[in-house]
Amino acid sequence: MSDLHDDFTPHIEWWLATLGDTLIWARLHVREAGTAEVFDADGNTLAYDSPDTARAALMDAEFVSFDGLDEDDALHRGFSLREIAPPEGSDDELRGRMVRNLGARA
Repeated sequence: MSDLHDDFTPHIEWWLATLGDTLIWARLHVREAGTAEVFDADGNTLAYDSPDTARAALMDAEFVSFDGLDEDDALHRGFSLREIAPPEGSDDELRGRMVRNLGARA
């Protein structure tokens, strides 16, 4: 659980996974009622009964919390924290921004 939020205060958490040189984002939205939704890289919104259930599903899919990464973790995954930021825009705009090719690394 993020130290910055409780699970009954609405907030957004960004999660990411890497597959080769591809970065995949997921947006977890903690709802006021204590439920959660995950907007995934396919543009689907998945509902969960709690933020913990949503986080567990993300971790099972090998996602990690963006806020929990340090530079060493990021470099191990093939990028620098200075190079990336969560995508911005409406859900329609995000559909094309949730997967990013990191390109070849030296």
